[in-house]
Amino acid sequence: MSSWNQKIVSFEETSKLLSLLADPQDPLMTVNAERLFFQTLASGWFTAFADPDFPDFVPAVNTHLNCIGTNPDFVYGTASIDGNGSYLVTGERGDALFVLMDVNAGGLGVMEELGPSLQTVDFDNLALDKDGQFSLLLSADKPEDWEGDWQQLDPSVCSLTIRQASYDWGKGCEARIAIERIDKAHKPRRWSSEEIELRLNALASYPTRLSGMAMNFIKAQREKELWNALEHDDWAGKGGVQGQHYYQGLFRLEPGKVLLLETELPNSVRYWNVQLSDMLWNSIDWMNRQSSLNGGQAHIDKDGKFRAVISQDDPGVPNWLDAADNSEGAVMLRWTEASSGPEPQLRLVDMNKLERHLPRDTPVIQPGKREMQLRERRRSVQLRRRW
Repeated sequence: MSSWNQKIVSFEETSKLLSLLADPQDPLMTVNAERLFFQTLASGWFTAFADPDFPDFVPAVNTHLNCIGTNPDFVYGTASIDGNGSYLVTGERGDALFVLMDVNAGGLGVMEELGPSLQTVDFDNLALDKDGQFSLLLSADKPEDWEGDWQQLDPSVCSLTIRQASYDWGKGCEARIAIERIDKAHKPRRWSSEEIELRLNALASYPTRLSGMAMNFIKAQREKELWNALEHDDWAGKGGVQGQHYYQGLFRLEPGKVLLLETELPNSVRYWNVQLSDMLWNSIDWMNRQSSLNGGQAHIDKDGKFRAVISQDDPGVPNWLDAADNSEGAVMLRWTEASSGPEPQLRLVDMNKLERHLPRDTPVIQPGKREMQLRERRRSVQLRRRW
């Protein structure tokens, strides 16, 4: 078999994942799964040829590559590094809610195996010079003449992941970050045919890995019968933020009913959000739909609780979570650096009796105002750095 044909066969292996669907005979679910396979192939291109000698923070997930529950509030970046090397990270912190960098011994890159985050760098803790610039050295040992910020690198480290969070999308100045390897001369090289072949083969099989991760996650949720129910997870070592409370589950809407989400809020919390995904764990289009809300966007009732309505049709309340055309899907809420991790509650209520389950002073959002809100949301997403 030719090398090219072998790559096609590797990509074709993704078809075996169709058996993970709730109904593999459903033509709409099948074609959406196939779309996921191509999406994860495209996502893999960002890291397939990542070079630890010439690292670059690339956006492997974003508004268009919205697989594995991409967080709408984050601008992501991932870079491949060598744990035995020395790297200088420089730039401007900007005014994002936070900028966190995980130092990983594994990850979701095409050439990586899954592994834990060994440490997290909070850019708020970095010193700034007179021009507001930071300089962070990552290396096995701290040079005697280095006076700036330094983090020790473990030899097992293979990648860095940056999450830049924002409550108010498209406003302010986002971080600008560069990375370079400094223990080797700057001497770009040509890839050998063997290296290219190795990475193309890995890329061809990557959709089976990443799509499989998404589809197996949803399958596990189905098997747990987490319909209109939530479980707690911390996602530590699996791509999540260390020390974060996650509540995740599945929603199932019935004709004439909506799903009411209700929760207390922690006394203190650095960041929180709730978002919807489809049954392939693709985040529902957050540019054109209000399918997510964060701590800055959400309306909080006078009793201090957050209430949101998950539905396909607009219920006319501030905290509508648009399920799009999905009667089933996934829901996730996260509390980051919170004093507690309140557990949200989900319950189906009659659409025409919704007001009985909401505070009397819940604002009414008329269609014209919703139109304005959605147009503003669309503009704000586009104003963010996404790639």
